[in-house]
Amino acid sequence: MKRETAIGVDVGGTFTDVALSVDDRLVTAKVPSTTDDQSVGVLEGIAKACEQAGIDPSELEEFAHAMTVSVNALLERGGAKTALVTTEGFRDVLEIGRQARPDLYDLEAEKPEPLVPRRRRFGLEERTTAAGVETPVDPAEVRDLAGTLREEGVEAVAVSMLHAYADPENERVVAETLRGELDVPVSASHEVLAEFREYERTSTTAADAYVRPAIDNYVGRLVEESESEGIPRPQIMQANGGIADPETVREHAVTTTLSGPAAGVVGAAATVDDDDVAGLVTFDMGGTSSDVSLVRDGEAERTTDSEIAGVPIRTPMVDVNTVGAGGGSIAWVDAGGALRVGPQSSGSQPGPACYGRGGTDATVTDANVVLGYIGPETALGGEMTLDVEAAAEALEALAEEAGLEDALEAAQGVYRVANATMTRTIRSVTVERGHDPREFALVAFGGAGPMHAAALADALEVDRVVVPRPGGVLSAFGLLAADESYDAVRTVGVEPGSADRERLEDVYADLVADVLADASDRDAAVVSRAADCRYAGQSFEITVPVDGRFDAEAVAARFHEAHEQAYGYRMDEGIEVVNLRATATVEGVEPVVRHEGDGDALLGSREAYFPGAGARETTVYDRDRLEPGTTISGPAVLEQAESTTVVPPTWAGDILDDGTLVMTREGVDN
Repeated sequence: MKRETAIGVDVGGTFTDVALSVDDRLVTAKVPSTTDDQSVGVLEGIAKACEQAGIDPSELEEFAHAMTVSVNALLERGGAKTALVTTEGFRDVLEIGRQARPDLYDLEAEKPEPLVPRRRRFGLEERTTAAGVETPVDPAEVRDLAGTLREEGVEAVAVSMLHAYADPENERVVAETLRGELDVPVSASHEVLAEFREYERTSTTAADAYVRPAIDNYVGRLVEESESEGIPRPQIMQANGGIADPETVREHAVTTTLSGPAAGVVGAAATVDDDDVAGLVTFDMGGTSSDVSLVRDGEAERTTDSEIAGVPIRTPMVDVNTVGAGGGSIAWVDAGGALRVGPQSSGSQPGPACYGRGGTDATVTDANVVLGYIGPETALGGEMTLDVEAAAEALEALAEEAGLEDALEAAQGVYRVANATMTRTIRSVTVERGHDPREFALVAFGGAGPMHAAALADALEVDRVVVPRPGGVLSAFGLLAADESYDAVRTVGVEPGSADRERLEDVYADLVADVLADASDRDAAVVSRAADCRYAGQSFEITVPVDGRFDAEAVAARFHEAHEQAYGYRMDEGIEVVNLRATATVEGVEPVVRHEGDGDALLGSREAYFPGAGARETTVYDRDRLEPGTTISGPAVLEQAESTTVVPPTWAGDILDDGTLVMTREGVDN
């Protein structure tokens, strides 16, 4: 199967990245994100990339998209005016939550406000147990409640009844009645997350309702604008690392959280070979944040236990740790006089001081300018020239506030603090989970990731740093490489040895039917099955694959092995199968990255400052013109339109056939 023209567009906090595959060519572009309406920047990015490729946007055959609409709504608490309908006596589940405290030793620590305030949480007289419905819901009571919700002016409704995962009949009646009475989206927990644990199920359902109007409006508008331009309807990246059609994500909006970071991890897995190492640590540093994840055996690590802005969300997603340290992160001085970086960001408007758009706060990007990693002649995105003097003035003001000598010392401090924050994040997904980062390769991408990667590798004693050819827009590239993917889950709660195999097979059949119903090509879809298992008495599960018909002994053996690999031991205890899962995947077509380079890559040199080495005259190259087989010795700076790579004095880099840069520390073999 050959795909002629396909485009991927990823919206970030500062820039919108574009990757266009035309035959065997890869064309990339970067434009400022338009925060008021992300679709404006998306269409501008498409037009720019198509113009560079010499094609009309109407010639595109596929369009994949990742955005930040849902995660922004959660982070900024800018979602819909949402109501929660639940079982009488349980409307405070969202507020009670779990016993975990945000900060164990902070007596004044406060939990984040729930997405739905108490005045908009309503209980109905009904009761369902794990064994089934005991007290049916009264449709008349639901219709009366609909009138109250209408008077309240709610914009979305979440329905999460007690034990609806086991028997959704009462919840189904409530949801269908409200949908008939109200002209607002209604999210039902048995459709969003048919899984036990009332708090997490209710929280995920509330999050789905909270972001659904924003996703519905944005995706609907983008579909209309795309069709008017003759562009294919967008396929939307989900948090699980797979794309889906617009209708699916409009119905299941919560699946779009962290779609951009997921696309970056997919791009890293598609472009970097991990055969010679234990796996890959992916490091995506953009304008607003840095995202870290793991890839092992060519597959991104996934999780169903995530929290965004204090909101538990249990839908399957790529396991990404995010920290507020990006190129646009603002440096500041705390009450104790210590230098801090982030999580506040300058965004794309006004952006860092060096953008020349009126920003005056010192940012990580401004520090990189003063350190010489980004030069005065560098054109971000291929066209945005920098105001070096404005960057120096911002760092000078920060130096004065922090009691530092000058702008250069302040820039070095900002660089160190940002790196320390990102190093801790990488340790959280490696060392804290039993992985030795020295056995992994660090894959750096994003606009700022390749600038900081070698310094992070030094701190972690990692010997290999890989920067893919489309590293500045790897999330957009990952969209081109993504498979179509759909997930479904249901709680069963059985012991495998005594389980009714036919009952489990019936559940699997229902799950498979659910995921295949969403697939664009049922015949091409590959269905995988899995089970969430735990030792009796444990409060967490491990997901293991289930091949063919359910085999209790095979499932138990896989769980023992997985538990020992994750925690270092296995137990002589009974096993519980908690949830059954099914995933349908329609394999995508990975784009070919062709790289030639004409060898005329030398741009000159400039002075740059390196930790432990001081000021060094540094050679500057145009990375796109470096020929395969070229070796670059540090100190060096490799510039591209979308990102800049820094090769410190103690590092060297080799250009591979596809343009990938592999950096190694001195004395370490490739």
